[in-house]
Amino acid sequence: MPENDTTKHKNKTMGRRKSKRKPPPKRKAIEPLDLQFNCPFCNHEKSCEVKMDKGRNTAKITCRVCLEDYQATINFLSEPVDVYNDWIDACECAN
Repeated sequence: MPENDTTKHKNKTMGRRKSKRKPPPKRKAIEPLDLQFNCPFCNHEKSCEVKMDKGRNTAKITCRVCLEDYQATINFLSEPVDVYNDWIDACECAN
């Protein structure tokens, strides 16, 4: 049985070209910021907690051990670490 051109073409499989695109880079995992901090007065670790009230644009940070506190005004971009840094800056200015 003689093979015609269409049968020969069907028997040959065409190879796929390899893609030259590189896979997208892997994203780094985003680490959450701390919500508890070391107290600058009594030096206890993670004893200060920040409570933010974005509706009133205020934040309060208090130490559970020595009961020192600090209140600051915030904006919609503020984070708890910003309030803690403001508290440290105010302590340095006082000294």
